[in-house]
Amino acid sequence: MSDVPGTTETTAETTGETAHPTDFDWPFLRLVLVMVLGGMMAFLDATIVNVGVDTLRTEFGTGLETIQWVATGYLLAVAVVTPLAGWLIDRFGGKRMWLTGLVAFLVGSVLCSLAWSAPSLIAFRVVQGLGGGMLEPIMLALLVRAAGPARIGRLMGLLGAVTVGPVLGPLLGGTILANLDWHWLFLINVPLGLAAIAFAVRYLPADSPGAGDGGAPAKVDVLGIALLCPASVGLMFGLSRAGDGSGFGSAPVVLGLVVGAVFLIAYLVHALRMNGTPLIDPRLFARWTYTASAIGMTVLGVVLFSLLFLIPLYYQEIRSYGPLAVGLLLAPLGLGALVGNPVAGKYVDRLGARVLAPFGGLLIAATAVVFITAGPTTPVGWLIPWTFLAGFGVGCVGAPTMGSLYRTVPGDAVPRATSAAMVLHQLGAAFGIAIVALVLQRNLASGTAESAYSDTFWSLLVAAALIFVVGFALPRRQRPTETG
Repeated sequence: MSDVPGTTETTAETTGETAHPTDFDWPFLRLVLVMVLGGMMAFLDATIVNVGVDTLRTEFGTGLETIQWVATGYLLAVAVVTPLAGWLIDRFGGKRMWLTGLVAFLVGSVLCSLAWSAPSLIAFRVVQGLGGGMLEPIMLALLVRAAGPARIGRLMGLLGAVTVGPVLGPLLGGTILANLDWHWLFLINVPLGLAAIAFAVRYLPADSPGAGDGGAPAKVDVLGIALLCPASVGLMFGLSRAGDGSGFGSAPVVLGLVVGAVFLIAYLVHALRMNGTPLIDPRLFARWTYTASAIGMTVLGVVLFSLLFLIPLYYQEIRSYGPLAVGLLLAPLGLGALVGNPVAGKYVDRLGARVLAPFGGLLIAATAVVFITAGPTTPVGWLIPWTFLAGFGVGCVGAPTMGSLYRTVPGDAVPRATSAAMVLHQLGAAFGIAIVALVLQRNLASGTAESAYSDTFWSLLVAAALIFVVGFALPRRQRPTETG
């Protein structure tokens, strides 16, 4: 099928039987690079566009309540497609769906650059989100299958490059807006997308659609799609609106969360009662290690996106820096994650996730304390290394937690397990932003801006403490032969 060792056809026979089962050969490294190019593009785009929201509002002469749907519409499109990713891989094949996602994202990007009004831009962002939402779960599922259990820890370390995307986005977006017009917020995806498509066609191994019950192609869980996708969208909509400053008590937020919860409960009842394979199997959570890892990924989403939301606002509102300077000051967070992920991936088999994840939580907590105690005269040079350490902590949590998650499920369950983990991670991210925004809003209403931001960093400290606690539920050590 392919010259890439360790693909779905060969993993079971080759994993752990060579002298160095965790080594990566060049064909596999090339596969990682090819897929990270597409995954990084989607990650970058989300935060690049967020930097340009005010510019887009001015350009189209509309209010913030309308233009915010440029970001929200993208997130909701991602929420629609992420639960489907695992089934799409099983039904149509990973390579085919990866290329479909890349093409949809590229077409959406070009259309966004040609938008003539706010509604047209919002509609084209939905197209872009439908493509971008497929890329990360498909990338993870295919690479985990290719790596095999023995190399998952190191793979998660390599994939730390994707984590840098949300951090580098503001820097790149600020640079674009400082030197070019708003169209380039989207046109920058064109050369990256074309390269990603060309490399995928050339180097991504062809695969066959997965098999369902009795060896037949995976069937369409129509009712599951009709229940789980609205559940994901409803929850994401409610959390996103809460994060926009509406608070959890506003009618749209309550409606979104209630509708999402009702559809989710209905889906769980359906999935547990059906005879075939559900869209996402809730029985995965019967494995405690998988459940602990999934909770860890959810809390990591809370922490990472709380950092990405709060630190830039702090520098803008308290230190009066512009977008480009804020992007530069946020870069150490991404650099720390870029370093921390491979370090954690290298040592996870020796130390175990139960050591590395709590250590990462401690680093994030220490950074929160530094920002809590920072005053108007605190040198920025003191904050920068702590921001780096927070990113390193994120890496120490991310790679071991993801590795633990994938070691608990059999190879044929990887795509749908990935969909479940990504849905929870995205909901955690939206929840983190919503909580931080709500706390900050209330603190600003009752005190000075400086004290409001200091007090809001306590919420980040609480989230870091949660990571510390959840980390002790992860495995002590992850042996290559463990599968559940």
